[in-house]
Order: sequence, then C-alpha cells, then structure tokens
Amino acid sequence: MSSSAPTASLPKLICLFRRNRRGSAAIEFAMVAPVFFMLLFAILETGIMFLADQVLETVTQESARMILTGQSQTGQLTASEVSACNNPQAGALTQAEFKSCVCGEVPALLNCNNINVDVRSYSSFPALEADLPNSCEIDSNGNLVTNNVQYNTGGPGDIVMVRLFYEWPQFVTRLGFNASDLADGKRLLCATAAFKNEPYQ
Repeated sequence: MSSSAPTASLPKLICLFRRNRRGSAAIEFAMVAPVFFMLLFAILETGIMFLADQVLETVTQESARMILTGQSQTGQLTASEVSACNNPQAGALTQAEFKSCVCGEVPALLNCNNINVDVRSYSSFPALEADLPNSCEIDSNGNLVTNNVQYNTGGPGDIVMVRLFYEWPQFVTRLGFNASDLADGKRLLCATAAFKNEPYQ
C-alpha cells in the first residue's frame, strides 16, 4: 500500500514563505555588520591614535626638560637618565645620544625607529615664530622631510624648540574616513615644546 505525502499548491507555499520570519535577524545583521564593524574599528583606531599623540607629547616634555635644565648640554645626567639614555659618553649629548634618551622614554605603543627629533635654538621668541613656516616637515607631495632636521640645544638663556615627529600608520580609517596627511596613507603626529633655557652653569 503506497501513500503519497500531501503536497501544497504554489500559492500556499509562497504564503508560508512570506509568513516565515526565521532567519530574518541573521540576514539583517549580515547587511549591517560590515558598516557597523568598520565604524567600530575606525573609532578604536582614532582613539588609539589620539592616545599615541598624547604619549608623544609627554615624551617631548620629558626630553625637553633635559635641555631646559642644561643637563644635555653639560652631560650632568642623573643615574636614571644615564640608564634611559643607554649610557652616553661624558660631556654634552650628541644628536644620536639625545634620540637614545628620547627612546628611553618611549613606551611600547610607539616604535623608536619612526621618531624624528628636531631641536632648534633661537635668540628670541619672535625669531622662533618667524622660523615656523620654514620648518614645515611635509612637502607639497605629502612626504615627510627629514633632511632639514637640526640639533641645536643652545646655551643658558637661549630660546629652544624641541619637536618630535612620528609617522602613525592608518588601517581601518583608510576605508572611509581618511585621517592621513602623508602620501603613504600615514598620519604625522607632532609634539612641540618651546621654552627658554635656565641660566645653568
């Protein structure tokens, strides 16, 4: 004895399909998920970039203090500074030794190889202000210029400007919101400290 399964007509199947809501949430999430995750990761990346910029500011202030007090010019470093500077030679710090001191303050968030240090000395604050347009580190093609980096810590009472530059890579934000200002898609982070040297001996 054979039995045949009941069959439904085409209009009835269409009606059942339209009323069936199982899986609609998964389909809606699949449509929204790419945009949601892209926005989420862009927010996270932007937040980390601002954190790195603040860390660079802190490192700049700590490094500039060595010039402000005359420690880098006279070589009179504390034991902790000597350790952070990777045991420099006696006397005034060279450009490489000062960058080593900067790297000693850099946390794991930043790569020391990507940091450029620029130290300039002026006779007055107006002279510093007048030099700012000439010391821009991004050329017209969007490339970082490093061939005009200086290292002049000045003497007692001189005006000094210390700047640290860091090329921060962009990943998620390059897919939509573009925060980069360099040709290779990176964001240039810059931290500056301008001050007058103390009358150290």
